[in-house]
Amino acid sequence: MTAERHNIPALAVMTEQFVSAAALMARVLGMPDYEFTVIPHPISSVGEAALAEMAATTAAQMQRMLVRR
Repeated sequence: MTAERHNIPALAVMTEQFVSAAALMARVLGMPDYEFTVIPHPISSVGEAALAEMAATTAAQMQRMLVRR
């Protein structure tokens, strides 16, 4: 969000576990509509194939978010 305030495109990626904390932080920082990329939690126990699939899905979602801006 700090980068965005300086007109630097940025994206936030987090697991589901941290969405509520991130949404609260976004509201506190005056960006209540800030969009996050959310992945399943936890990732530490996910196998390589599933992690690669998550990464591909997340990259595509992030690309769509950046293009909309």
